[in-house]
Amino acid sequence: MDGVESAAFDVVYRVVQVDEVSYDFSNSAAVVVLREAEGYRRSLWLPVALHDATAIHHAARHAPSRRPATNELVVFILQELQADIIAARVVREEQGVYFGELDLMTTRGRRVFDCRPSDAIALALRQVVPAPLLVSDTLLRRD
Repeated sequence: MDGVESAAFDVVYRVVQVDEVSYDFSNSAAVVVLREAEGYRRSLWLPVALHDATAIHHAARHAPSRRPATNELVVFILQELQADIIAARVVREEQGVYFGELDLMTTRGRRVFDCRPSDAIALALRQVVPAPLLVSDTLLRRD
């Protein structure tokens, strides 16, 4: 795009799925692999903190905690407030840091919140009907 940053409405997002949650012992880092649901099946290897990887792993398997984890608590609060997660998005990367958005529909209308991608993913997966996970097309790579 000739080095010009696109406006948000020009960004193309692809639907992805959590393909893998793992720990890279050589780099001492947890990684969530998001894979394109259709098409080229490209992926995004998203570095996350170990506790975030654990939360995503449990959310993807719909595993409840003995006591609600933070993402479970937020989902309970959203349900009580009659707010639905429309989508979780990974929107961009700057100097190795990834940025996300949580798209909600509330009784007062649609709201979009900036957040960490790991939080957005865990919350989206914890919905009764999991919300779509979307990644900016520019972040996806072929393996």
